Amino acid sequence: MQKNNNNSKDLDKEFEVAFNKISELKKAVAPDVMLKFYAYYKQANFGNKFSTNNGLDVRSAFKFNAWVQLSGMSAEDAKKEYIKLANKILIHKNFNS
Repeated sequence: MQKNNNNSKDLDKEFEVAFNKISELKKAVAPDVMLKFYAYYKQANFGNKFSTNNGLDVRSAFKFNAWVQLSGMSAEDAKKEYIKLANKILIHKNFNS
C-alpha cells in the first residue's frame, strides 16, 4: 500500500510541475489545446462534479463541453494525460523558441 501512495504523490508532484510550466508559458497555445488542458485539469481535480461559471457565453460552453467529454475518466488518468500533453507542448515550444 505504501508504494501506491508514493506513486500517487509522485504523480501529484509531476502534475503540479506540468501545470506550473504550462501556466508560465509566454507563447500562446492553440485554443483547442488549451481546452484539453482545462478539461484534464478539471477532471483531475473535480472528477464528474460538473459545474459552470454561470456564463452563457460561447467560451464557457466550449470549456464545459470539453470537461464533460472526459466524464468517467479517473483523476489519475486525467493527470497523466495532462502531463503527457504538457510535455508534448513544452518540447514543441522549446524547439521553436
